Amino acid sequence: MASEVEDTLKRIQSHRGVIGTIVVNSEGIPIKSTLDNSTSVQYAGLIQQLADKARSVVRDLDPSNDLMFLRMRTKKHEIMVAPDKEFIMIVIQNPTEAQS
Repeated sequence: MASEVEDTLKRIQSHRGVIGTIVVNSEGIPIKSTLDNSTSVQYAGLIQQLADKARSVVRDLDPSNDLMFLRMRTKKHEIMVAPDKEFIMIVIQNPTEAQS
């Protein structure tokens, strides 16, 4: 199973425009990252808070629903978040490189 995860992360990282990938555990600690430690910790903490709030909004609107994916685009980056019960996967990419 670990090799499948590694293969998936390598495949995602190889896409054009991808700056980095981070896998965060349920406590908000990055356990696998292609970015430097301080950047990983910063993204992990902030994105976990955002994902928790987004999940709360989705459940407030419909208690039988749940957050499956979150995608944000800023001037500099596009951040894709796939939250799960035990982990959160974060992919950061340069949106201008990804489209060309």
